[in-house]
This record gives sequence, structure tokens and C-alpha cells, in this order.
Amino acid sequence: MKYDVIVIGGGPSGLMAAIAAAEQKAKVLLIDKGNKLGRKLAISGGGRCNVTNRLPVDEIIKHIPGNGRFLYSAFSEFSNEDIIAFFEKKGIELKEEDHGRMFPVTNSAQSVVNVLIETIKELGVEIRTNTPVETVEYEDGKVKGVMLKTKEFMESTSVVIAVGGSSVPHTGSTGDGYPWAKKAGHTITEIFPTEVPITSSEDFIKNKSLQGLSLRDVALSIVTPKGKTVITHRMDMIFTHFGISGPAVLRSSQYVVKTQKKFNVKEVTVSIDALPDINEEQVFQQLNKKMKDEPKKAVKNILKGFVPERYLLFLLERVDLDPSALGSTVSQEKLRDFAKVCKGFRFLVNGTLPLEKAFVTGGGVSVKEIHPKEMASKLMYGLYFCGEILDIHGYTGGYNITAALVTGRLAGLNAGKTALKQKYR
Repeated sequence: MKYDVIVIGGGPSGLMAAIAAAEQKAKVLLIDKGNKLGRKLAISGGGRCNVTNRLPVDEIIKHIPGNGRFLYSAFSEFSNEDIIAFFEKKGIELKEEDHGRMFPVTNSAQSVVNVLIETIKELGVEIRTNTPVETVEYEDGKVKGVMLKTKEFMESTSVVIAVGGSSVPHTGSTGDGYPWAKKAGHTITEIFPTEVPITSSEDFIKNKSLQGLSLRDVALSIVTPKGKTVITHRMDMIFTHFGISGPAVLRSSQYVVKTQKKFNVKEVTVSIDALPDINEEQVFQQLNKKMKDEPKKAVKNILKGFVPERYLLFLLERVDLDPSALGSTVSQEKLRDFAKVCKGFRFLVNGTLPLEKAFVTGGGVSVKEIHPKEMASKLMYGLYFCGEILDIHGYTGGYNITAALVTGRLAGLNAGKTALKQKYR
């Protein structure tokens, strides 16, 4: 069989690529090895699908620490506002939530998946599910087609690889596309987990003394062996039976991996500031005043509500301050120790959960080898990449799906144009 464009992968970037190619009046085949399209999209945003983010482009780029700047050119062609307009034109009304996150009014990720699938069907895209690809074939510096695992060959002058990375493998992202990219001469940068919980073997983690405790609006920092802060994220977090998790932790996880690698160390320091709005001296003065105001009360009662109770008792123990001691008996030195640990409780972490537990894959096809306005390979004519297979990764909050939809749109659009140019020469 011969097609103008073959798109491999039925995730958000692949679906958007198939739509964009078909809109050029190209004959398009969409192949997916799974039994249904949009599986990862259907579980995104807790099943609600964080379609995109409405922050200004500069802000979105800041929230994509993995080569976000590469997307400036792409955003000039198809932006987050264009994504919003695309879905609203298709009848998916969106609503804005905190930090610019855009969700369907239906609160259903499936409604987003359905509209994408309906659109590709309306445009006449041929869909083949349960169809694993063996390899992409190239000849004389050009794409030749796709060889299926069944040894059936599908001819095409334009192929879009949109098979995702290696995270959330049960949705089909199992790193299949990396060998096909390498075969075309592409560099695959080191693959690592991002947006993933962090692990620790500290005693307090092992004995589960804080397991299940959530801390709201804390500043979590990753610190180098030389004591320099790598990154700080101010959000919520939670202690688990294996380490820490929650939004602040997920955002910081890639910096644990990078710091371990850069300094060649097995463990990295994490610091939690439970009171990020005031400095250490202000914390001390507040503590001092509380002790003086209620000298006959027990410390744990005087400090009730200062930080969550379980965390309070834990920190008091860390500085060897008896919770039942009377306020009048607490020394200035102990108060300063407690203020210090409130502002920076430090402990060691030893990595993250594995890649299959990560929300996002770090690393992938080097963006240095991709045309930024077209998502076309600089090394192989007719080859396009989009979505998570590229070395682009963002924080959770609609940033990764935005990158997937934008790169998918450009890959499909240009794959269609290239194929038709060849066809009608």
C-alpha cells in the first residue's frame, strides 16, 4: 500500500499530526500498536485532560526546562491560543483553572480524545490499531516507508514518528521510536525519568514516621554537595513510604537526577522550607514571642498550628526539644535551632522511582537535528518527529501536552506539504 503520509503513534501529537496532514488533502495512514487511540491522553490530568495552558508563551517556555526554547519558532506557527481555538471550534468548550491550566468543561479527557478521533475519521485518515511497526525504511537519504512486524511494507515519502518516550509504558510508550531515529542517523540524548516521585533511605522514611503527611505551599529545594541551591519549587508535597511525592517533588525530580550525574554522587540533599513567606530571624522572633506570651503552656500547645502537628512533633524531636516542656524553660539556642529547621529541614535522597513510574520522559531525539518550524529531520528527507520522543520535557500543568500538540501540528502539516510536493512534481 502507498500513502502520502504515515503517522506512527496515536497519542496527542500523532492524532494532531494526522489531522494536520489530512487537512492538506494528503492520503494519511495512522498506525498504533495498541488496541485504541489516545490512551495516555485519556488518563491525563487525572482523567480530566489538561489540554493546554493559557500563560503567555514566555511563561510556558519557562515551564518546559527541557529545551523549551526550541519551541519559540513552533509557537510562532501554532500557539497555545491556537490549541484553545482548535478545540473550541470542534465543540470542546474549555475552562481556565489555577496557574493558567485549561480543562474541558465536561471534565472528561475522553471527550477530548473522542473529538480528535472523530476529526481524523471525518478527514478520511485510515486508522490501523493493533499494528506494531518493525522499522522505518530509508533509501538514498529519503524516507521509503514503514515495515510492520507482520513484514507488510507500507510505502510513503513522509513519515511522522509520534510514539512517545518511555514513561507510562502501559499506554504504549515503550521507547520504540529511538532505534528508528538512530537508524536515520539521529542522536538520542540520555533518557531519564522526570515528573516522578523521589526516593530516600533516611531512617525517618524507612520507619514511615511521616508517611502520608502532606505539607501545603512549602519551598522544596535541591542542593548540590557544595551547598548551592540548584532549584526551588514552591508547591505542595507529601511524604511516602519510599520518599517524597506531590507537585513540588515531581517538578524537582529531574534536578535530583542531573545533580547526581553532574557531581557523581549517590545521594543529594533536599531542603524543605515550611514557612517560605518569612525569613529565619522572623521565625525566631515569632517563636520567642509565643513562648513569652504563654510561659506556662507546653511547647506543643504553644506552637499548635505553626506547622502541621505531625511535622511539628517531628521537627521538635530533630532539635531535641521536649514537646511537653513549658515555654518558660526553652532556651534561646533551642528556639534558634527550631527556627532553622522550620526554614530548612535537610535530608538525603538517593534518586527517583524508575522511568516506567514517571509521568514524563527526559531526553530523546536531539532537537539540534530538527528544523524548529517544521519538526522535520535535518538528516533524512521526509522524516518528522513530534511529541515526547523529542528531547523536550516540561513540568505537569498542561506544558507537555501543549508541546505535543504544537509539534504534532507542525510535523503533520509539513509532512503533508512535502509529500504532495513530491507527488505532483
